[in-house]
Amino acid sequence: MTTTSDTLSELERYYDAAPRAGGARAEDFGPLTLFVQEGAGWPYYARPALGGGDVGAGGDGAVSVADVERVLARQRELRIPEAFEWVAETTPSLRAAAEAAGLTVHAHPLMVLDPTAVRPPARPDVRVLGAADPLLRPAVTVPMLAFAAPGTAVGEAGPAELAVAERDPASEGRRVRVAESITTGRSALAAAVRDGVVLCSGQYIPVGDVAEVVGVGTLPSARRQGLALAVTAALVADALARGARTVFLSAGDEDVARLYARLGFRSVGTALIADRPL
Repeated sequence: MTTTSDTLSELERYYDAAPRAGGARAEDFGPLTLFVQEGAGWPYYARPALGGGDVGAGGDGAVSVADVERVLARQRELRIPEAFEWVAETTPSLRAAAEAAGLTVHAHPLMVLDPTAVRPPARPDVRVLGAADPLLRPAVTVPMLAFAAPGTAVGEAGPAELAVAERDPASEGRRVRVAESITTGRSALAAAVRDGVVLCSGQYIPVGDVAEVVGVGTLPSARRQGLALAVTAALVADALARGARTVFLSAGDEDVARLYARLGFRSVGTALIADRPL
């Protein structure tokens, strides 16, 4: 029988492997590892090294403020975001060290799919997109608009704002990177499409037989229609069909976690993100 401790250990291995699989360079800072994006792409972060600190991570000591500050100095030198990500139950000492170093810590429910959960039926307006799909560009743009207006309440940004955002050259850059990831099997993307307009999209990132669902966002004007759950369900189904044994995600908050519970996700811990307040 798989225990929560076993699951968290498996996720630690995934968290260490995923940036490397995505082309990041790993820099060693003792109990911490700084991942640095090589070339264009989403910037990475620092996180606990495997076996590098706290008993929960298989390590032999606490992460100190000095450890965090050494990484922060390197991030400033590289002109990349001052950010850390970790699991509270695995590396408990990092939160106090990060806060003492002046970072703000955000907590998110960490959830793993129950393999025995009943899967909802597929929706006809949700599908997995291929690398050459003409809707890929709006699909990678929708989450940007979604995350710019946090929460689950219906918002103002809709198809007109999406059309404008698509014309931003950065949107094409994201499309190219995601298309390459899809082609090489490093990610998959699903989208809810209605009348030719992408209303919601998200991805999963597989490493071995573990997959993380990430970046699920709904166009603010299309919220409260169950689209994020439908997209997540499609991602889960695709990941399982391709051999994933463990599927997990981090929910935005407890309200969102209750929604994901409808798909069979169960809380196993708390994912923490620390960054520099603006």
